[in-house]
Formats: sequence, structure tokens, C-alpha cells
Amino acid sequence: MGVLVVGTVTLDTVETLNKRVEDVLGGSGTYASVAASFFVNPVRLIGVVGTDFPQVYTDFLQTRNVDLEGLTRVENGKTFRWGGKYAEDFNVRDTLFTELNVIEDFHPVLPAAYKDTPYLFLANDPPQLQLSIIEQVKKPKLIVSDTMDFWINEERDALQKTIERVDILILNDSEAKLLTGETNLMKAARTILRYGPKRVIIKKGEHGAISITEASYFSAPAYPMTQVTDPTGAGDSFAGGLMGYLASVGDLSEGSIRKAMMYGTVVASFNIEDFSINRQKSVQFQDIKARYKELQEAVRF
Repeated sequence: MGVLVVGTVTLDTVETLNKRVEDVLGGSGTYASVAASFFVNPVRLIGVVGTDFPQVYTDFLQTRNVDLEGLTRVENGKTFRWGGKYAEDFNVRDTLFTELNVIEDFHPVLPAAYKDTPYLFLANDPPQLQLSIIEQVKKPKLIVSDTMDFWINEERDALQKTIERVDILILNDSEAKLLTGETNLMKAARTILRYGPKRVIIKKGEHGAISITEASYFSAPAYPMTQVTDPTGAGDSFAGGLMGYLASVGDLSEGSIRKAMMYGTVVASFNIEDFSINRQKSVQFQDIKARYKELQEAVRF
């Protein structure tokens, strides 16, 4: 079973205390698609780039069996660019610049073959765009969406309409509190469930992620890392890994979703070991399985 990913494809500039990289491949759609591709084929990507988008990046995505029929290239357009700088504490990041460029006027129309894709992940994007995709797909088995503080602050009404239509909402701890006005994560999650989704998954960075439904609670630990190079895209990699695993097994039981979260956190652990998607180029599925087994042992009691 396939996965349809809708998200940004960007050229990023990232600074850490040790290094600066410019115009590297990034974007929520990119990270999620690459992560999902470790588990399932096809992964279909909806996004937009300009004529300045390097062919080498397109070639890489195709080597990961990412279907790019839905990747629009705007003639004479400039690709979305983002720049960020991390402090010594990688939880602290300043945005240096955001250039929306071609994404400002992007109104995607799904290719006919994409409309029947059973697993839909709406990576971080304007909520109006996310809602337009929901209205184009045909009876998906699972709809999962992500969001960010900007949309919560600036597009809350549109975001609420999108949240009503999804099965699982993924967001980080600060976003959950911002969305609901609750300071307690469990209260925040319970409030979000009343908005419409059947499950809320809250990312907590180096502290893992939690899943809450009306009847269940699960906490997935993060894979223990002693060296972090670049955490950009870790959350998108987590979500992409989760979606890829669920699509690969075709099962949405509580047990499968818990396993999917564990696989998602493992894929994210590889992502943060290098800039952009550089580490994923050398990761093999047996590497993912090995770390998954390590996490299983870590939480066994």
C-alpha cells in the first residue's frame, strides 16, 4: 500500500556552532517522503520547486523510489528557502530567513493516480492547502496531519477545519499547549481529541513522543544519542517513518501504531546525525531494525 505525502520541498541554510551549510535539500515533504520510503513503495510526493532546484536532489529522491509526478516545477520561479541557526542546546533555534517564493501561489491538483492512495500524510503546510488535498482524495484509509505554531497563530479557523477531518494530528508539546491554552500535556491532548481526530501524537524532541486516544496512552522513548549534528527535519522523519510502517503492514490497530511510533523515532535518530538527508543516503533497513531492537530492550521490564 502506498503513502501520499504533501509538504514543502526546500533549499535550506543551516548553521550550528561547528558548521554552516547552504542550499541543502530540506522541507517537510522531503524528510517525510524519504523516511517513508524505507518501508513502503510507492511514496508519492506533492510539492513545488523553482527552476533553481538542483537536478541532483531530484535524482536522489528518485533513487529512494519517491514518485515525483506530483512535484511541480515553476518555470522562472524560485524554490522556497529557509535559514536557521542552532544554539549549543539544539532545542534552541533562531529562524534567520524565510523566503516562500513559489509556495505562495501553490494550489496543487492531485494526479489521477494519486487520489486512491490509502495513506495520506499532510506534512507542515498552510491548513487551506491541507484541506484542499483532503477534499481531492478518495476514501483514504488513514489521514495524518502535522502543523506548526505559525498556522495556530495566524490561520486558526482554517486549521480547526482541517483538524476536524483528520484521523491523527501530530504536533510538538509547545504547539499542543498553544493550540489549546492548556499547560498540562494530557489536558491539551484530551482537548484536541474533542476537535475531531481519533488520536493525538505529541512530539517531545529528545524525550520521545506520546500517543493519546480516548481509550489509550502510549509513550515512545527517543533513541539515545550522544552526538547531534543537525535536528532539522527530525519531526518530519518521525512522521514519515510512522506512516511508512503503517502502510507496509496495512494495519491500524493500537499495537501497530505503537510499533510505528518506535520505527518513526528510530528513523529520526538517523536524520539528526548529519545535515539535510545526507545520513539517510547510507542507511540500510537492517540498520533501522537493529536500533528498533535496541529500543525494545530499553523499555522491556
